[in-house]
Amino acid sequence: MKSKLEELIEKLCPNGVEYRELEKIITIISPPKKILSKNITLQGKYPVIDQGADYISGYTDDTEALLPDNNYIIFGDHTETIKYVDFKFAQGADGIKILVTKDFHCKYLYYCFTNFYEPTGKYTRHWSKAKTTLIPLPPLEIQEEIVRILDKFTELTTELTTELTTELTLRKQQYEHYRDELLTFGDEVEWKKIKEIALKVTSGGTPKTEKIEYWENGTIPWMSSGEVNLETIFKTEKYITELGLNNSSAKLIPKNSIVIALAGQGKTRGKVARIRIDLSTNQSLAAIIVDENKINSDYIFYFLKTQYQTLRQISSGNGTRGGLNLQMIANYSIPVPSLEEQKRIVEILDRFDKYINDIKEGLPAEIEIRQKQYEHYRKELLDFKKLNMER
Repeated sequence: MKSKLEELIEKLCPNGVEYRELEKIITIISPPKKILSKNITLQGKYPVIDQGADYISGYTDDTEALLPDNNYIIFGDHTETIKYVDFKFAQGADGIKILVTKDFHCKYLYYCFTNFYEPTGKYTRHWSKAKTTLIPLPPLEIQEEIVRILDKFTELTTELTTELTTELTLRKQQYEHYRDELLTFGDEVEWKKIKEIALKVTSGGTPKTEKIEYWENGTIPWMSSGEVNLETIFKTEKYITELGLNNSSAKLIPKNSIVIALAGQGKTRGKVARIRIDLSTNQSLAAIIVDENKINSDYIFYFLKTQYQTLRQISSGNGTRGGLNLQMIANYSIPVPSLEEQKRIVEILDRFDKYINDIKEGLPAEIEIRQKQYEHYRKELLDFKKLNMER
């Protein structure tokens, strides 16, 4: 049985459709004014749209900058982003082309533009190339049917993505709640300072970067502060040589030690990771080399993960920029239940951790599959036989 779209094509354009360059079927319009970045707010009556990746960059209450209700295609001249807008908005700064059409279905053109335009990925001006994008132009009734189909497909894809993301968020919240419950202790267990149950608390060092012989052909894993966000370290991005290790403040840290970021970009400070290999670290990481007869290193890892906010709070008064130091880490107290109880807690949390990571890894893959399905389907829908190339 033929679909409605197939019947329309067979009836209205059985021999193919005309293709025309985008610039010949749209008009470029200018906004009454542009909103400078410093004047864009997080809240306001009207959205501001620019060429950034975010659909809406902020808000404004400036009615003089508004473009009226209409259907628009927005093209980022530098970023190559393509957006469809069907509401009042204000333009943010420079760098976009605002396209309108009166003879064709605007959203149909948007779908065609995103389908046929081939981005270069370079930061330069792209409109001179983009405007030559060839657009198939079937009768309006067919354009409307294609928009209906793609809108529905987009809606279903968005719903699935939202459901998967919500599922991950809920599972993470459940996991963190259960983890915190497991690791909440009172006077029923002994609390000890980390220095009492560690063989050593030490920081690392960075061999001089200009010394090529410290880095070239290195075989010793060297961990940067940013890698602490990986949480479990099986490998590092950089490696140093024996010479680099022996002629700098760098130290070899044995596997199953715990590292804490003393400083770092963004929210890195206070993050904790467990290392599964012998490695060296930079000076912004503290390493807790544990006494396995006294403490389970994975237990320390899980407990210190629950202490992230507290660690950041105690570090905030350390100098103008804030930061942790070895003394703070060494004197930080943790609960020390029996080794048997520590092992039980670790086994439970390892299972939870694996479950959450499986979801985290599967989510982007599932979303990517859906996106590829959508792009393939869109391409199929817009693959019209060419009637001619010129008007």
